[in-house]
Amino acid sequence: MNDNELMTLAADNIRILAASMVEKANSGHPGGAMGGADFINVLFSEFLVYDPKNPKWEGRDRFFLDPGHMSPMLYSTLALTGKYTMDELAQFRQWGSPTPGHPEVDIMRGVENTSGPLGQGHTYAVGAAIAAKFLKARFGEVMNQTIYSYISDGGVQEEISQGSGRIAGHLGLDNLIMFYDSNGIQLSSTTKEVTSEDVAMKYEAWKWKVIIINGNDPDAIRKALIEAQAVKMQPTLIIGKTTMGKGARKADGSSYEDNCETHGAPLGGNAYKNTVKNLSGNPEEPFKIFPEVAALYAKRAEELATIVAARYAAKAEWAKAKPELAAKMEQFFKGEAPKVNWDAIVQKAGSATRAASATVLATLAGEVENMVVTSADLSNSDKTDGFLKKTHAFSKEDFSGSFLQAGVSELTMACISIGMALHGGVIPACATFFVFSDYMKPAIRMAALMEQPVKFVWTHDAFRVGEDGPTHEPVEQEAQIRLMEKLKNHKGHNSMLVLRPADAEETTQAWKLAMENTTTPSALIFSRQNIANLPAGNDYTQANKGAYIVAGSENNPDVILVASGSEVSTLVAGAELLRKDGVKLRIVSAPSEGLFRSQSKEYQESIIPSGAKVFGLTAGLPVNLQGLVGANGKVFGLESFGFSAPYTVLDEKLGFTAENVYKQVKEML
Repeated sequence: MNDNELMTLAADNIRILAASMVEKANSGHPGGAMGGADFINVLFSEFLVYDPKNPKWEGRDRFFLDPGHMSPMLYSTLALTGKYTMDELAQFRQWGSPTPGHPEVDIMRGVENTSGPLGQGHTYAVGAAIAAKFLKARFGEVMNQTIYSYISDGGVQEEISQGSGRIAGHLGLDNLIMFYDSNGIQLSSTTKEVTSEDVAMKYEAWKWKVIIINGNDPDAIRKALIEAQAVKMQPTLIIGKTTMGKGARKADGSSYEDNCETHGAPLGGNAYKNTVKNLSGNPEEPFKIFPEVAALYAKRAEELATIVAARYAAKAEWAKAKPELAAKMEQFFKGEAPKVNWDAIVQKAGSATRAASATVLATLAGEVENMVVTSADLSNSDKTDGFLKKTHAFSKEDFSGSFLQAGVSELTMACISIGMALHGGVIPACATFFVFSDYMKPAIRMAALMEQPVKFVWTHDAFRVGEDGPTHEPVEQEAQIRLMEKLKNHKGHNSMLVLRPADAEETTQAWKLAMENTTTPSALIFSRQNIANLPAGNDYTQANKGAYIVAGSENNPDVILVASGSEVSTLVAGAELLRKDGVKLRIVSAPSEGLFRSQSKEYQESIIPSGAKVFGLTAGLPVNLQGLVGANGKVFGLESFGFSAPYTVLDEKLGFTAENVYKQVKEML
């Protein structure tokens, strides 16, 4: 155990570095980082188990930061472990710097997650804890790590904390320890001005173990962490009553603690200088690690070397005794596309694509041992029960299954799935109705930014939800999600793969593409209603190019008809009427424009020549197809909210019929 004088000095070192980063950048949030420094110092210098030489070690503890604006605290602490240089800290928030304003996942530097909107980071931690439980059920003590998280007042207030707190408590995630930095100060007010809830009682109601401490007292922090590690069948919330801007001084030397002004702005001028002096630093050379603090973290590195060596030795003994399990675990963590016998999947012709998805999921349940599927209380309707019927759902004492019943919490479910992906070793998929993707958009964006290969499954894809009415009928949702195909990630690739298959057989190909996509999230958009299969002889494997010519099309066509999803079969029906008038047609199924635009220019021209007349049909906004149809083409889509009626009536009333395809194309010609 380290003495309190040394621990406080180390925390003060973190405070100085954090305040100095913000001061030099003239941008950022110093106060929270200064208040939380004591906890993160105790965690990293005495408790967190990781391998400094092998940051990707699968058995490591993981630390998930929720309040990304407190990045200076994390970067400063990681600098004490050797992961950042003082020069890199001094380049906080600058172009090309490895210390951006909010942390971005970088396992090699010890950053486990990109901290985005408040509430998401600690929900990733819940997902990681579930993944760890899933893996421990299969591999035993070699996957016995602890997941730590850090949440702020804002994260507790975000609605997502309801979902993550409920699920973590219900599942008894005793491998999850979360520190709540309860400092009573927010960006524009004190917390008592916006909330009067009893946070401890709330988490206790969710079946968490709650420990309340002085969050700036190293002894209290240490005692709480030891107690939390011993808790069984419950996650633990440590509520640390901390001081916002701890150690901060104003220009006149008076206290600058517990002040909203330190939350989101540099301390500034003499206030900054007085603060650094108060914390035993030199404001002329603030980017320094105190010798005693360097020795503290060097000692921890030696301790970790011993701890990790013992863990590796135990793993080697386990692998020797259970070589097949060891090989399986290694394969899980490679993150490669699983081997699936796609050719053996037999689809029922004319089925809804959600039902076709269930057929695929039944195969995946048997062939992909590390796949975890979750649904937001809709498994029997989004047809993820095709997977569930081959396994069973997680429960408090049993993680041997592969399914999470998330309850009605779409955003939480999405973030938990991202947390599983961040942990590694599992392939997560989450499902709900397409219209509820609106709830999930913040998480979808973060999955894309972090390049996490979560599979998002959305059913009931259009106005054909019918009797449920406009509240449940997606119209603009496809346009929103397809924007992610146009948005590039930082590697220059499409940030997401979006697939809306045309029939049951194309659904198999869509799932194949999604499972083989290991570098970005994938979206699979499925129909509620039955869809006629495409013409006999169609080569569905061409779906891997994003758009392709449907069987039965003619050479040198007068017009090209383009659609995705169920509208392709409507084009096929309309084409029969047009051909009676002697019109030569090409039908193109385009499940993914983003994938299509990633093909060679030659291929794109061979499918939709730039000078061709093109007609597009979409059950969503016309913009869905305008990129494929071009300026000289024509798109028939839906430009309003839907209506409540049987879907066959809606097809007729809204013009999604063979007869209207005939009418629209004839007007073009």
